[in-house]
Amino acid sequence: MNKFMRILVFFDLPVGTEKERKTAAKFRKFLLKDGYHMMQWSVYSRICNGTDAIAMHKSRLNQHLPERGSVRVLVLTEKQYESIEVLLGEKTFDDTPESTELVNIF
Repeated sequence: MNKFMRILVFFDLPVGTEKERKTAAKFRKFLLKDGYHMMQWSVYSRICNGTDAIAMHKSRLNQHLPERGSVRVLVLTEKQYESIEVLLGEKTFDDTPESTELVNIF
């Protein structure tokens, strides 16, 4: 039985030059195209169904890493992810259990 999990990607990329800005934008576009949603400026998350999907997406991330900067990955179960507290601001749709239910439909 597969278990819903989340991949969180945290990154700090250099943006001092035009080339660095293009590289950072390319990485963000890859994340969005690969099904990630922006939680905060440099924090993206994606729902995955099981450890095989986690491994596939981690591999895809490794294939699209920029040359410089810092990129980190944290994998959480959906139960762990649900314990996130928003201290300032508002929850988005991706922060709710309904977002996982939508994945079940597909």
